[in-house]
Amino acid sequence: MSIDVHQHIWTSGFVDALRARVTPPFLDGWTLFLDGEEPFAANPLDHDLDHRLALNQDLHLALVSLSSPLGIEHLPPGDAWPLISAYHDDALKLPASFRAWAATCVSEIDPARTARELDRGFVGLQLPATSLLDARDFARVAPVLDLLEERDLPLFVHPGPASAPGAPAWWAAVVPYVQQMHASWYAFRAFGRPRHPRLRVCFALLGGLAPLHVERFITRGGSERGVVDPDAFLETSSYGHQAIDAITRAVGVEVVVLGSDRPYAAPAQALLGEAAARTMSVVNPMRLLNMEGAVPR
Repeated sequence: MSIDVHQHIWTSGFVDALRARVTPPFLDGWTLFLDGEEPFAANPLDHDLDHRLALNQDLHLALVSLSSPLGIEHLPPGDAWPLISAYHDDALKLPASFRAWAATCVSEIDPARTARELDRGFVGLQLPATSLLDARDFARVAPVLDLLEERDLPLFVHPGPASAPGAPAWWAAVVPYVQQMHASWYAFRAFGRPRHPRLRVCFALLGGLAPLHVERFITRGGSERGVVDPDAFLETSSYGHQAIDAITRAVGVEVVVLGSDRPYAAPAQALLGEAAARTMSVVNPMRLLNMEGAVPR
């Protein structure tokens, strides 16, 4: 049994809220419209709860989150919060094998409202990497990161919107998503960690492989090799053995967690051995979530 820290499912209330809109992001039937992207024909089966439960049958727990590339968190508050609320209300009603990351509006930081949402029972807060790219960004979101530290809840950093008119379908996932995660990893190291020393944070898609650039970081004035932040986790979505093996050599297996990004990808088969696989899929997620003892051994 294991924990998948990164899944998405569009519940009925969230789908209805997207269909009620006439400007991006919105759904027309099951066709998704986003700014700067071609219409995307979503597969209803990808968001069918019974189908997902069948796919998750080998998991103890799956953590779902808002799809940040939709750009919802960056909308003005009057547009963002109805969609976030629709996601929150349905996510908290999912079966016990699911838990959920909360979301918040980043165009106008509202610590009080974010606190109320967190206190409804979410495992932590997801923020789009596009809101965490530099010192100015971390200063803006500091009030909500303070909330997480106060409540001993983790942060999940997920790729945000990636408008790329005329680019091939794979472009966003391979280029801007990776760039966003790379930037947010180093921005957190430079600007986030000094202010938030107790914050546990998890970066999607292995942080865009940012830790593999440690040699360049050192030669340009960064801290010495071997300094690993034990509370900065990396989840595996969209990567396999080659990348996961390289990351564990750079930072150790103790900060790598299993994430699939379902329905857009399947869980990684890391082939690192039974002990490492269990550490990544059970022990590390429990430490990230401060849930030691919650998953059967």
